[in-house]
Amino acid sequence: MLVLENALWLLVAAHLLDAVVGDPDWLWRRLPHPVVWLGKLIAAFDQRFNKTTLSNGARKQNGVLVLITLIVLSSITGFCLQALAERLPYGDVLTIVIAAVFLAQNSLYRHVAAVRDGLKNHGLHGGRKAVSMIVGRDPDKLDEAGVSRAAIESCAENFSDGVVAPVFWFAVLGLPGLLAYKAVNTADSMIGHKNEKYAAFGWASARFDDLINLPASRLSGLFIAFAAPMAKGKVADSLRCIRTDANKHRSPNAGWPEAAMAGALDLALAGPRVYAEYTAQDSYLNDNGRKQASGDDIAKALVLLVGACWLQAALVVTLAVLVVV
Repeated sequence: MLVLENALWLLVAAHLLDAVVGDPDWLWRRLPHPVVWLGKLIAAFDQRFNKTTLSNGARKQNGVLVLITLIVLSSITGFCLQALAERLPYGDVLTIVIAAVFLAQNSLYRHVAAVRDGLKNHGLHGGRKAVSMIVGRDPDKLDEAGVSRAAIESCAENFSDGVVAPVFWFAVLGLPGLLAYKAVNTADSMIGHKNEKYAAFGWASARFDDLINLPASRLSGLFIAFAAPMAKGKVADSLRCIRTDANKHRSPNAGWPEAAMAGALDLALAGPRVYAEYTAQDSYLNDNGRKQASGDDIAKALVLLVGACWLQAALVVTLAVLVVV
């Protein structure tokens, strides 16, 4: 069993490995990324158990069973990998690599930076093309401010889902917790939609994903808030926005990091958004902030992302030292 002290130091190493190496394209062009495997499994379950000929009740029940199956399979895989690592010489290296694969610091930075660079080098068309890779809203309906806000919101939300949450669940439950979290989060992104096809089948995945992301979303909001001075923002403004506006978001979790980002950058985020299948008529976070975001604001959001990642790593180091003492 992975003890907390060792898990924390392995997390420090995984932070550094992901920050430096990230997801190397040369590797994943030759080998399927583990999330791709998860996606194929979920897609197979979707095709088999979410038939339109079934009643909503049957589809909902199937969705619950699929979620349980994903958690069990991913947890068992995590236990096996952890047991293997504990028996291998230098097995900690295997654990560090696996943990780093499921961290998204580097890839998140690169995807958001691509939107900034797309706007700068290729104008609105370049920004729309880059932002379409990270958000589900209709890029053709976005002006420059809309593209910029979409990138910033994605940066904040995915910092919670792709960085803080994997670290949290690895620290708590080791590789089984990390892989189970990633399975649930991937299921939510694929089938957790509130539309006719997935409202019943994806209900369990969406609700459980909300539950397991509660701790990370709160932590991510605090990391972003305390990183605010790095982007010339104020910690107090960011914390105030979390306190007053986080609960205005339709998601019980995304509102925390997005409100923190809105307050730190003096931007109005969220609000009405046009997706492929519907328009979200949501309230703005930090309604008195600027609504005309730009590529410069994306650059500041990236500074906040880096700062928040460093703060998380510093917290992990501090906890590791305290556990030793």
